[in-house]
Amino acid sequence: MANAALDISRLTAEERLELLDTLWASFGRDPKALPLDEAQKSEIEQRLHDLDVEGPTGLEWDEVVAMARTQGR
Repeated sequence: MANAALDISRLTAEERLELLDTLWASFGRDPKALPLDEAQKSEIEQRLHDLDVEGPTGLEWDEVVAMARTQGR
């Protein structure tokens, strides 16, 4: 791999986070970029099956936000 032309040590924390977000998003555009092994595929299938059988579990996003706001006071 060639040396990167960008010296990330000169970036602010915010700029590095933005770069990281851009890089991570680029993987999502290409399904072959992060191939799953058989165990991962099996786990996803099992979770999808459980979701079909049990329905959604956990908290709604609005509930999480409300809890976070009340705990921050």
